[in-house]
Amino acid sequence: MIRITQYILPLIFGLLLLSCNKDHQSQQTNQEEQETPRVATPFEADSAYNFVAKQVAFGPRIPGSSGHVACLAWMKERLTQYGATVVEQKFEATAYDGTKLPLTNLIASYTPSASQRILLMAHWDTRPWADKDANASNHTKPIPGADDGGSGVGVLLEVARLLGSVAPLESIGVDIVLFDGEDYGAYSDEESWALGSTHWSKNPHVSDYQAMGGILLDMVGGRDASFYWESFSKSYAPQLLTKVWSKAAELGYGSYFHQADGGGLTDDHVPVIRNLGIPCIDIVNYDPRSKEGFAPYWHTLQDDMSNISVETLAAVGHTLMAVLKDLDAH
Repeated sequence: MIRITQYILPLIFGLLLLSCNKDHQSQQTNQEEQETPRVATPFEADSAYNFVAKQVAFGPRIPGSSGHVACLAWMKERLTQYGATVVEQKFEATAYDGTKLPLTNLIASYTPSASQRILLMAHWDTRPWADKDANASNHTKPIPGADDGGSGVGVLLEVARLLGSVAPLESIGVDIVLFDGEDYGAYSDEESWALGSTHWSKNPHVSDYQAMGGILLDMVGGRDASFYWESFSKSYAPQLLTKVWSKAAELGYGSYFHQADGGGLTDDHVPVIRNLGIPCIDIVNYDPRSKEGFAPYWHTLQDDMSNISVETLAAVGHTLMAVLKDLDAH
């Protein structure tokens, strides 16, 4: 008994001392956290990645196809589940080749009554032809559209999930618009692209719609992506462009968001600028070394999940959420 007590008492004393030290360390940590407040920018990149994978699993989202119909129903269900007021804008458009396309823009609004609004955009359709594929026999096959179509939607679905749960905004409203018919165009005809955004910008879901600014996401999931200052963005929305790129640098994503000029891109933001006068920017992967200006898998059968990076999705998503929080605070 004496021998046992000799070992137990020091052990008890040691445990008590360790507990006191842990309590003291915990108090110090809590005090330090109170003295140095941290700004939360929640964004689950794995969730965004899964949203991209789900779209790809539907198959190509070519207007009128089974994958197109199924993906639309799924996106609408998710946005409704995440607390948004959802509007389907169905219309028919005539493509450059005379094809009649059944298209649907999907609009998800948070705090519809707020007068100050921010517009978030992406396109959800995929190109019907892999006409940039190195193998000419693939030129009539549809692309998977993981990055070109899927990535922007994946990020915005995760943003919607956060806005409807853990990160609601207090003073501004958000409209997420997923455009259809962006990728059914001819390279020789700039006006043949962006059918969904052209229609919505001429017929917005709310009469006299306005927003303080718009942010378009296009091809924002590629491995080692580079986002430069797109020229229309720089010309028409320089303040918003500076805010987004500065925030990215502040968060440590400067290796993705390059503070340098890129090319000009006829994309979904252009009709919104022209028809509604809303200053918009385009966050789009740009490769200055490429002849086309895009990643090597652009408009090929290689635009699949193997090229989607959780790290890139995180860089875009965290930056976007932080910008929304800043706009909300001011």
